[in-house]
Amino acid sequence: MTPPSGRSPVRVVLADDQAVVRDGLAMLLSAADDLEVVATAADGTRAVEVVLAERPDVALVDLRMPGLDGAEVTATVRGDAPEVRVLILTTYADDDAVLPALRAGAAGYLTKDTTGEALLAAIRTVAAGGSVLDAAVQRRLVDLAGSPAAPTSRPAPEPELPEGLTAREVDVLRLVAQGLSNQQTASRLVVSEATVKTHVNHLISKLGVDSRPALVAWAWRNGVARAG
Repeated sequence: MTPPSGRSPVRVVLADDQAVVRDGLAMLLSAADDLEVVATAADGTRAVEVVLAERPDVALVDLRMPGLDGAEVTATVRGDAPEVRVLILTTYADDDAVLPALRAGAAGYLTKDTTGEALLAAIRTVAAGGSVLDAAVQRRLVDLAGSPAAPTSRPAPEPELPEGLTAREVDVLRLVAQGLSNQQTASRLVVSEATVKTHVNHLISKLGVDSRPALVAWAWRNGVARAG
């Protein structure tokens, strides 16, 4: 079905090992004029196969599946079909689930208690190049940032940052990723709140993201949140 705007619908592949979930998601998405389900998969290995065959705009992927898990699917898709955006939809919001998926390159992460309206909006946002993080996931990332780092035999490598970021922008990015507000960040860095807001806007532009949650996701994917 062609959406009323005349633009091509967003093409979506669904991957979930539960048939009732796949069927429900397919029904929900098919009711939207601007979305089209082009294939489904019941395990991670099949998910990669159909994504590489169909080259959809978005792959909506469960995290825990037979064969490859959601993070492994994401990493493979991002390597072999980087134009495909991966949106994780799962029951889990613990650190063992969240961090591997974000580091693999997932553009979004939602838990299955999200509403149908929010899911549709997230698919559209991800298809348009944006990022989406569930509120529970953001809270978990903040909790992780406040936890002591696990002991390790060697120091973690410094993250590779894009050229053009200033040292102060990196400081702001790290604190934002750890859940601090603009006011709290300003207090920590002994600058004005307006200065922090300007830095955040510059970061959004320089990193090619579209929102504060996307900044958080970028920082955790690239190891900035814990660095320093």
